[in-house]
Amino acid sequence: MEFAFITPEDARYADELELRFRVLREPIGQPRTAVAFPFEKESLHLIAVDDGRVIGCVLFHPEGEHTGRLFQMAVASGLQKGGVGTKLVRRLEEEVRGRGFGEVILHARQTAVPFYERLGYACFGEPYTEVGLPHRHMRRDV
Repeated sequence: MEFAFITPEDARYADELELRFRVLREPIGQPRTAVAFPFEKESLHLIAVDDGRVIGCVLFHPEGEHTGRLFQMAVASGLQKGGVGTKLVRRLEEEVRGRGFGEVILHARQTAVPFYERLGYACFGEPYTEVGLPHRHMRRDV
């Protein structure tokens, strides 16, 4: 498995979008058009690739001088809980720390909260609903 930072101009971006759709949007009945964000070009895109196939991704968008948001974390079905997600988050944290960011925030689906807690993220604020699912705000100094 290898990791690569890509841009929306990269040929593998289409595979990243497909993975995000299959893992994050299709299961909750949202259309393909709900996958891409308006700030994709200004965001970091980290993908995990195995045998030429995009098997995981995570994005990061700056939201302040030293803070940014991790979003659109996805690992291919069947490969979840195998360490790919942890490796993606740690590689992303390393990169953003090197770029001068000191805090990563995220919107975690309630079902993903234990995963992020194991990585040192803590909940803050009240629970809320996003894309029809319970979520929590989380953050971690990197």
